[in-house]
Amino acid sequence: MSNLMQTNLAGGHLLRVGAQGPSLLGSRCRQCGECYFPIADNCTRCSGSDLESCEIGREGRLWSWTIQGFLPKAPYNSGESEVDFQPYGVGYVEMPCGVKVESRLTVADPQQLRIGMPMQLTLVRYGRNAAGEPLHTFAFAPPAAEGDQ
Repeated sequence: MSNLMQTNLAGGHLLRVGAQGPSLLGSRCRQCGECYFPIADNCTRCSGSDLESCEIGREGRLWSWTIQGFLPKAPYNSGESEVDFQPYGVGYVEMPCGVKVESRLTVADPQQLRIGMPMQLTLVRYGRNAAGEPLHTFAFAPPAAEGDQ
C-alpha cells in the first residue's frame, strides 16, 4: 500500500490515499449535517456557511450507470486518441451519507453492472503529468468476487 500512497493523483484534492486505500473527501454542514462532494463552502440545504471537511468514504452502491462509447471532447484529456480509445463505464455511486458521486467505473460490460450493487473506490490510470509520469484518478469497481479473493 505504501506505493499507492505515493501515486500522482489527478484531482488530488478530491481524495486521500491512506493505509486502507483511497477515500473520497467532502464536507459536512455543522448546522444541518448535509454532506457534499466535492468539498463545498456553503450549504444549499440550510444556507449555512459553517462546513467541516470529512471523509465521504470508499464504499457505496451503484445508483445509475451508462457506458461511454466514444472519446469525450475537451477539456477531458486522458492521453487517449480516437485510435486507442476504449469504452468505459460511468455512473453515480450513492455513498452511505446519501451523497451521489459521479465517477468512472472500472467495468464497461453492461452484463456486469446492476443498479444497487455494492461498489468499492479504487485508483485507475488517467494520462500523464507534465513530467511524463503516470497520473491516477478515482473510480469505482464492483467488489472482488468471492472466488477471486
